[in-house]
Amino acid sequence: MFAAPHRLAWLDALRGPAALAVTMHHAGWTYLPAVWAEVDRRIDLGTWGVFVFFLVSGYIIPASLERRGDLRAFWTGRAFRLLPLLLAACALAVLLACAGLPVLDPGLGQRPLGVVVLGNLTMVQELLNLPAVIGVMWTLSYEMAFYLMCVALFAVGRAHRSAWIAGGLALLAVPLGLLLPGTSIKGGADLMAALLGLAVVAAIAVTALGRGGTRTVAAVAGGLLGLALVILGSRGGTWQGVIILASMFAGTAVYRAERGTTSWRTAALAALAVLACGIPAKDDPAWAPALVLAFGVFALGLALRGRAFPRWLPELGVISFSLYLLHPVLLHAIPDLTLYYLVLIPLSLASHRLVEAPAQRLGRRLTAARV
Repeated sequence: MFAAPHRLAWLDALRGPAALAVTMHHAGWTYLPAVWAEVDRRIDLGTWGVFVFFLVSGYIIPASLERRGDLRAFWTGRAFRLLPLLLAACALAVLLACAGLPVLDPGLGQRPLGVVVLGNLTMVQELLNLPAVIGVMWTLSYEMAFYLMCVALFAVGRAHRSAWIAGGLALLAVPLGLLLPGTSIKGGADLMAALLGLAVVAAIAVTALGRGGTRTVAAVAGGLLGLALVILGSRGGTWQGVIILASMFAGTAVYRAERGTTSWRTAALAALAVLACGIPAKDDPAWAPALVLAFGVFALGLALRGRAFPRWLPELGVISFSLYLLHPVLLHAIPDLTLYYLVLIPLSLASHRLVEAPAQRLGRRLTAARV
């Protein structure tokens, strides 16, 4: 009934409810719009869910990078973790669209196919003002920017500065948000989007395959590119985009504190700075409660680390990526809320077992074979 305690089980116990919250947000607006309007004007559960994901990523990604200690292994692991399910979910969305269901963004047909494919495969389409095949992929763009910045900091030996980076980004978000409108890559700037997408590919490739100074230069260039894309390309506005990055680094600061490389006081001050600067980032009464609750739930999970959780919580967390990517694809295919979840959860279990888990095992074998 309870899962055996595991050092990182608390992260999976957070991922599961976060993924369900995002599915409930979209399902509520689809199936019960009048009811959900009352919920959503009090707290945006979708925002709560994605910020929990951002904090968890902030905690675990640097840990994964430092555990491997190898930039090629890190990027290989990320590719096999994300791309197989992403491709499968996009293929399902295209198939349903071919069957006449309105699951794709109409804007997909208004931009050159090659540029759209490049943006979606690199997962930075949101920051290039390109349409996503699946709407919720916007969060992956911020994840990619964070990966690029983490790799850059690791390459130059500054990864331990996470708390200061979180606080600095939070403080920087306010003036940048007031001065910059965001989304400087306007619709129709296809050449610029293509060049920036190729620059992301080049930075990752050279960082993973290069050696010595060349690798370091590519890693730093990639980190600066990731930061620039968030500052200049965030469609929700520069303030919100930079706060997302700051939140992920706040999660990293907690990891540093747990490992003893920074103090808990410093990590807590960084998180408070992110909250203080993030609360006014969006003029929406449901935004602030969602942000505060996300940080509060993350802190609660941290306090309960090492405890045994009900088995279904970490198991739900294991399939959270499948839940997250597949749920919007099914919204227009299933007419009933109950049936929606009766299909979504088994489908997510199957996609994890048949797509995610085998791909991750293959990625581990490839990186192990290189060692």
